[in-house]
Amino acid sequence: MLELIGQKIGMSHLFGEDGALSPITFVKLYENCVLDLAVNEGKEFDSLVVAFDKVTNPKKLNKSEVGFFNKKSTAMFRRVKQSKIKKGSQYKTNDTISAESIIEIGDLVSVTGISMGKGFAGVMKRHGFAGLEASHGVSVSHRSHGSTGQRQDPGKVFKGKKMAGHMGVDKITVKNLQVLVIDKEKSVLGIKGAIPGNTGGDVIIKIAKI
Repeated sequence: MLELIGQKIGMSHLFGEDGALSPITFVKLYENCVLDLAVNEGKEFDSLVVAFDKVTNPKKLNKSEVGFFNKKSTAMFRRVKQSKIKKGSQYKTNDTISAESIIEIGDLVSVTGISMGKGFAGVMKRHGFAGLEASHGVSVSHRSHGSTGQRQDPGKVFKGKKMAGHMGVDKITVKNLQVLVIDKEKSVLGIKGAIPGNTGGDVIIKIAKI
């Protein structure tokens, strides 16, 4: 599936023709440039390399990156991503992939982003534990997780045990979100529902039909 990188710019809502209200998240796609299309013989997919987030000042990149783009005779970009696409694509170096050329209103996409960081969280917030009793002898430990260890055998806490700890900053993918709005001039997509990440953060939009 083709993967494009965009920036989450905020949320709003949209009323449908039937009067139903739908939450909507707006994502602005970065300017992109096709660097290479590798035809994989014997495989069911080809590999497409696309660069995103154009840079005008070469000093923003290191020498190896500048040399790479000069060798390709393309503009310079901050990020390069490779994705699998279906056989028969006609992309060439220096082509630009526009949103309206590959996405239509009503299409389903998957969005991957880094979730918001929430710091150190207890088990009730992090894992949905019920906590201990509010009375009946429980003292100053109402939101604790209770016992975590074993007896002498095995005498340890197993890896993966649900406990308090750092919450958020995880790579999360939300699948099958519907595209409700496409702004061709500004390269902005309006995607139904919420997507992971902070406003201004980068997200990856995966388009299964490409």
